[in-house]
Amino acid sequence: MPHDVSTPPLLIDVAIEAKSRADHEKLVAALLKLTAKDGALAVSVDQESAQIILKGTSETHIESAIDALNRTSGIAVNIGALQVAFLEHPTKRAEAEYTHKKIYGPKGEFAAVKLAIEPNEPGTGYQLERKTGVDALPNKYMPGIEKGLESVLACGVIAGFPVVNVRVQLIDGKYHDVDSSPLAFEIAAIAAFRKALQTAESVLLEPIMKVEVVTPTPFAQLIVDDLTSRRGTAHSRVVDDDTVAIDATVPLIAMFGYANSLRVTSQGLASHTMRFDRYAAAPQPWDGPPFRPAIGMRA
Repeated sequence: MPHDVSTPPLLIDVAIEAKSRADHEKLVAALLKLTAKDGALAVSVDQESAQIILKGTSETHIESAIDALNRTSGIAVNIGALQVAFLEHPTKRAEAEYTHKKIYGPKGEFAAVKLAIEPNEPGTGYQLERKTGVDALPNKYMPGIEKGLESVLACGVIAGFPVVNVRVQLIDGKYHDVDSSPLAFEIAAIAAFRKALQTAESVLLEPIMKVEVVTPTPFAQLIVDDLTSRRGTAHSRVVDDDTVAIDATVPLIAMFGYANSLRVTSQGLASHTMRFDRYAAAPQPWDGPPFRPAIGMRA
């Protein structure tokens, strides 16, 4: 999956909350000040937990931002575990339909949506193609459908991560002159899209990093073995009689705490650099660390 190298991707995020509810707004303001100074940081609110989420480009980036927050704000906070910015992607075409119908006395709610989804080429994002005419689905209901689709795109169906590179075709719809509304179509679109994603065998995509380690020769094999144990692929090349450079690609989630690990392995004599390479399918089923809903906060 290609990426514009001029805009570092936000690969790491962490949940932050004020220990005192009275400091919540102060915390938001303090984090917004940080993002104003550092354009590579971003702040959002988790839709499910309502927790404040700080996003950055790397583990070091996030840790530096938290240090700055502690130095400048004076706000006591709880910090969640670092989380990798996974994505979700369908792997095959699927169709789904859903009818939303409720009756409240003389009036009710009604909307029916049929759609198909299929994988899009990497980097092409989300596309919506309407195959219905206005007779089957009047234009006034489209904003509701679009809103419903976008809400599912934001959090997927696997673990709450955004859905990327998907084409959605709106195949058919049914409405009622009295009971239909944009809200009813929003509800129907959400249910149909979620159903289609589940049928389309969606997978998680994880960020893969390019890692280079420069180390004295005696530590080279230990470092290669360690990177391999982190689901990485690594090979070494001789720089000179005493130094070896190791090139590797490793999933980002396996690299948390690597700087300290490398320091111990090499007795502080090796150095490393790491940069984003691409997104790739994560192991299925996922057997790594739990995602945010299952992770507590730390002081």
